[in-house]
Amino acid sequence: MITVDDALAHLMALVSPLNSEEIPLIEAAGRVLARDVTARRDQPPFAASAMDGYAMRGDEVEQHSILKVVGESAAGHGFEGQIKPGQAVRIFTGAPVPAGADFVVIQEDVTRNNDLITIANPPDGKSNIRALGNDFTIGDTITAPRLLSPSDVALLASMNIATAPVARRPQVALISTGDELVMPGENPGPDQIIASNTFGLKAMLDALGAHCRILPIARDTEDSLTMAFDLAAGADLIITIGGASVGDHDLVGKVAGDLGMERAFYKVAMRPGKPLMAGRMAGSAMVGLPGNPVSAMVCGHIFIAPMIHAMLGLGTDKPTALTATLSAEMPANGPRQHYMRGILQQGQIRAFERQDSALLTVLADANVLLIRPPYDPARAIGSQVDYIPI
Repeated sequence: MITVDDALAHLMALVSPLNSEEIPLIEAAGRVLARDVTARRDQPPFAASAMDGYAMRGDEVEQHSILKVVGESAAGHGFEGQIKPGQAVRIFTGAPVPAGADFVVIQEDVTRNNDLITIANPPDGKSNIRALGNDFTIGDTITAPRLLSPSDVALLASMNIATAPVARRPQVALISTGDELVMPGENPGPDQIIASNTFGLKAMLDALGAHCRILPIARDTEDSLTMAFDLAAGADLIITIGGASVGDHDLVGKVAGDLGMERAFYKVAMRPGKPLMAGRMAGSAMVGLPGNPVSAMVCGHIFIAPMIHAMLGLGTDKPTALTATLSAEMPANGPRQHYMRGILQQGQIRAFERQDSALLTVLADANVLLIRPPYDPARAIGSQVDYIPI
């Protein structure tokens, strides 16, 4: 068996950043910016009013000053003339500031009688003008890689960027294996269960930016597994679930080897998830996950998620561990690194009592994986422990 860190190093060596593609900006949220993008315009492209009020010369801004209103500047319809001494222009938020003006007195500080205004209240000294390029200027850069948020998309649109260069989505093929499995909605026989792992992993990996295909369930025969691998051809990452152990019906390793898989490792010193294998097959990275549903999902968080990040160009770092205070004592850990399903509330963490790798209800209630290193000693209430959010 190898350590979790060694397994991650092997897995990172199986993948590399994917090429990029141009997509319409409207589809860019949640994608990873693949290369730097520069602004094509200034924002604002002119000095703009920050308030509704009256634009005028700054040296005429005094309480009780009287000025003549000679026009109006609205968003999209600026005042074309130039303000002269003793003049003002009615202006609205976002409108261009007229030539000759360098101050906007807000409308609450002004009284108006026909075309004459009086500055009734002493202005607070703010010009209420947004300078040209106050937000960004031509050539300012959004740097890659960057997971594009809705705010990023708005910024790109404001920069007059119509398409975004993004990392191609990793194509992932998911293969559940086993005669005991049927798809959700089917009627299982007396010795069968519902396939859940592929659905949980697809939800996880799609949310990280991958595009997952759930292939038909591979039965416990070499022919069925061979057909499943044929259907997975062309994927960047092939994930099998189940059949990777050493039982008489665990055929994934043999069939993958017969098809030319170059194995990187088999078995990891962790709980849950020990029977994990990985390698490269016909140009694709291949990972064989254990069949227990919690084991598969935990391995998805610890191993597969970092692989997706690496393919998207987001780096090869392992999941960042955080620290919290233990709210219940825990016995000593054994020789394998244990990822315990737990709950974090108000800065305190506790592991659920039941840690069986078949219990999806416990995983569904958990919001963290509490990390116990190999041979971690017994922990008392108040100890600091590491965890990763899930």
